Amino acid sequence: MNFTAAADGTQLAWTESGTGAPMLLIAGQATAMDGWGPTAELLSRSYRVIRFDHRGIGRSGLGGAERYTTRLLAADAVAVLDAAGVASAHVYGHSMGGRIGQWMAIDYPSRVRTLMLAATSGGRASDPRLHASPEAMEVLTSGNLARLTPLFFDPAWAAKHPEAVYTFFNSKATAWAKTRHFNASREHDAWGELGSIRAPTLIIHGTEDALTPLPNAVWLRKHIPGSMLVRVPGARHGVHLDHPETVGWIRDFLARKGGRAQR
Repeated sequence: MNFTAAADGTQLAWTESGTGAPMLLIAGQATAMDGWGPTAELLSRSYRVIRFDHRGIGRSGLGGAERYTTRLLAADAVAVLDAAGVASAHVYGHSMGGRIGQWMAIDYPSRVRTLMLAATSGGRASDPRLHASPEAMEVLTSGNLARLTPLFFDPAWAAKHPEAVYTFFNSKATAWAKTRHFNASREHDAWGELGSIRAPTLIIHGTEDALTPLPNAVWLRKHIPGSMLVRVPGARHGVHLDHPETVGWIRDFLARKGGRAQR
């Protein structure tokens, strides 16, 4: 485990595994780096995988409330790349991590070699088709593992991978930090600036995602020049974990758009 200081001095925990082209994994809202679980292991067979805990989560420090925006959390991610000695990386973000990845590609374009966005959105919008249902939001805020699991994962996969499910949902975090993360994700709005993204972008989205409905991915595809959208039939919000075939798609995408991986 390694630690580096963010711009405000907050300590950020990070780790790496594997060899090859660097890939930065950015976890979702109130989720620690450990939540990448089997996906990180699969990717590390082809890439130098770098993961970190967001401020307020896992082993990282809290910092001040004013730093909890997706745009400033992107600066934290860049600080991790600096600590790892990485000039540019393939960036893969899930959910809020995808929102952070968008700002990385907008504000720090030279640091993002390619961008992968899973189960995410460009942010706030008036179109109700982009909103989670009230029922899904109630489950999300319930903290009930039995109710949360089917919102994110295929039940058969979850039954076979109980440890990965438990780790994903049980990140160390205070209620204060969880609230800051929730607000950061909710207030994200990059729609007006997505057109400036030049990194080759792959969008991966489940057709049955109740938290971030599929129209969000369709809008991302329209807003990010040259981006590609892969719809995953039947997948829910945790598509990055319970559909390991996505790792193969990412390898293929990077072989075409971002240089070949070392295997």
